[in-house]
This record gives sequence, structure tokens and C-alpha cells, in this order.
Amino acid sequence: MPALIEIDRLTKRFGGFTAVDDVSFTVARGEVLGFLGPNGAGKSTTMKMLAGFMTPSAGTARICGEDVVDRPVAAKRNLGYLPEGAPTYPEMTVSAFLSFVARVRGFHGSEAADRVAHAMRLTMLEGVRLQPVETLSKGFKRRVGLAQSLLHDPPVLVLDEPTDGLDPNQKHEVRRLIGQMAPHKAIIISTHILEEVSVLCTRAIIIARGRVLADATPADLARRGPSLEAVFRALTLPKDAA
Repeated sequence: MPALIEIDRLTKRFGGFTAVDDVSFTVARGEVLGFLGPNGAGKSTTMKMLAGFMTPSAGTARICGEDVVDRPVAAKRNLGYLPEGAPTYPEMTVSAFLSFVARVRGFHGSEAADRVAHAMRLTMLEGVRLQPVETLSKGFKRRVGLAQSLLHDPPVLVLDEPTDGLDPNQKHEVRRLIGQMAPHKAIIISTHILEEVSVLCTRAIIIARGRVLADATPADLARRGPSLEAVFRALTLPKDAA
């Protein structure tokens, strides 16, 4: 089955600091890839490059065969992206913001209204549809961000910490939604919680200091857990630590 996400030797440098170092992997339709690592590992930077929000220093990334640098608009048509922090226009109501996203995506009239309503149903936002985004809790803001990523029903989803800030019931509902969509899409989920990967993902990549340490099923990673934790500790210690 052809890969919908292709990352080939992707690298990002900031001056003398390498945040992402020669990362390569693919994700096919039906796969949910957990992107796992400690804070500062390079997860969000990799996802920003894949989503076209940051230009790679080297390497390539493609979504449904479209290069994110050479053909950014074509690539983004196939992508739903939930960034870190889920930025929105805080003064807009939930409904107005999602309607704006629908227009940006090229939908108008009844089709736009139907897509907004469907996205709100999927993410359980109907009860706050008329509230300004800035008045919402962190969990509801996260769900608004998730709704905008799903609105155009893309074949590829890149979700940075999709359950961050959600209460246990909300986390369960978001995980259930991802599970329902999984057979039809290629999905990357960034997290630093190994247990979440075991619940959601068919495969997991562990990254630390910008380098891929492991690429395996969650069950295999769980069996290797103690040794991987030791690697994490070694890679996240300050350079001058004993």
C-alpha cells in the first residue's frame, strides 16, 4: 500500500543547534503512528516541517505524493493539522471560527454549514458554538483545534498532543474518534506518554535529541521499556552532567 506520508532524511538546524537530525519514515493509510519522546526531542519541529509551517534545512517531506516545499498548497489540501497550543482567533465564536476555516478551505453555502456542523458533532462542541474561543477552557480550545483539522475530511492527520488539557472523559471520546477514522487515514500523533501510544497507535517511533531511537509496534516498545527509559535519561541529561 503506498505511503500517504513520506519523510526522507528530514533535518532542521537553528544556527549550530540541530533540532531534527536526518529523520526518515513513512505512514500508510490505516496506520496510526505514535511520535513519542521527551520534551524538546524534536517531535513538534518535525510535525511543523511536515505541515509546511517550517522549512527544512535538508531532506524532504511529502503528503499524498506532494512535496510540502515545492507544492505546499497541494500538500496542505490533503492535510489536517492540529498544532501545539491549537492557535485560533480568540475573539471569534466557535461557530464563526470554524465557518472561517471552511471558507479558507474553499467551502461555501450549505456545504460549508454542513461541514462545520459535522465537525462540531464529531468533537462535541455544539454546546459552546456561540461562545468566544477565548472564554473556553483549555480542553475545549483543544477540541476547537481538532475540529478545524477534521473539517475538510483530509486523508492525512498530523495531531500534536491531541488529548492535552482534556479531562478523562474527553480523552476517551477523542481516542474513540481517532480509532473510528484510523482505517481510512494516515495519522501521526505526537505525545510523550507511552500509555497513550499503546491505546491509540498501530506503530510508534521514539525520538530524542532529534534522532530516531526506535520504530516498532507499541507492544514491542513496551517489552523494551526499561532499556528505552535508560536511553531517554542518557539523552536528556545536560551535557556536563555526570
